[in-house]
Amino acid sequence: MIATALALLTVFVVLGVARAACAAPRVADLTRHAGDVPRRLVGYGLVTGLDGSGDRSLGSLSGGTQTVRSVVNLLRRFGVEVPAEQLRIRNVAAVLVTAEVSPWLRAGGRFDVQVSAMGDASSLRGGVLWTTPLVEGPDSPAIASAQGTLLSPDAPNGRSYGALRSNSARVSDGGVIEVDPEVEALVADRLLLVRPDARVAEAIARAINRTFGVGTARPLDPGSISLRADSVRSSEPMRFLAAVDTVSVPMATPARLVVTARDGTVVAGGELQIGPAVVHHRNFTLQVGGGTGTTAEGLVRVNEGSRVQDVVAGLHAAGATAEDLVAIFEALRAVGALDVELVVR
Repeated sequence: MIATALALLTVFVVLGVARAACAAPRVADLTRHAGDVPRRLVGYGLVTGLDGSGDRSLGSLSGGTQTVRSVVNLLRRFGVEVPAEQLRIRNVAAVLVTAEVSPWLRAGGRFDVQVSAMGDASSLRGGVLWTTPLVEGPDSPAIASAQGTLLSPDAPNGRSYGALRSNSARVSDGGVIEVDPEVEALVADRLLLVRPDARVAEAIARAINRTFGVGTARPLDPGSISLRADSVRSSEPMRFLAAVDTVSVPMATPARLVVTARDGTVVAGGELQIGPAVVHHRNFTLQVGGGTGTTAEGLVRVNEGSRVQDVVAGLHAAGATAEDLVAIFEALRAVGALDVELVVR
């Protein structure tokens, strides 16, 4: 039972712990430049080359499903006319293609794209994304395109997670910007905090003023900081911003735990510890403290002060899913056993 649960587990946990004892973060880690707004692209496309795991599409005199109509239109572009009612497509799937790119990426720049099934395809594994135009909005012209072989995560020892979560995949560097964006001039007199916090804004301003002189930086609100360069630096705003980005900000940043349900990889960082607690969730019981570190079916027992990665390993062995992990960590944080900022993606 435990082996089966491990084979089906689709959890990717990144434990990012920034503690006071660690190296101080840079300004670039805590802020972004005003005007630096990512561009979100979307498109509708087809994935071909599937091994019978595509949409259960049947043609009809009225045109059939959207996948059938899309294939008919695709073939028509190449001068091939196929009646819709004759199509029985199981190797093709209709998909939604999404991406987020930098506003400074110019024509020819490449980026990753995410692909997810729109119909009832059981798996996209092994498929190839047909050339797909990408737009910024429903009525916008295409500014990029995407195509390429889909990449899906594999389980350890070559065992596949396809039966559980293979209806989404990624195409590495599959997108290409085809039209230069209408980019406004970079705003060099303001920094925006990635996570607004008055305490962090004050710490950033102090660090910048220590480096460039009093009056260079001033917090405007918890989410923004104004910059004022001297006459020499103001003539080269890009060089000034690059220098500001490298300034270290000595401060105690909160610990952060990020949980992403994608694949079975676990990456742990830091020495974040968990206090005594008992959590009952569905068929699982996590006991922190009060016994030696042992694991049984449905029960995970670890010592008080154990690291987060030890708890994750025990929950994995017991067959916990991504949803179980999130619920258990939220409960630990609620009772004060885990002092961490929990981010679920």
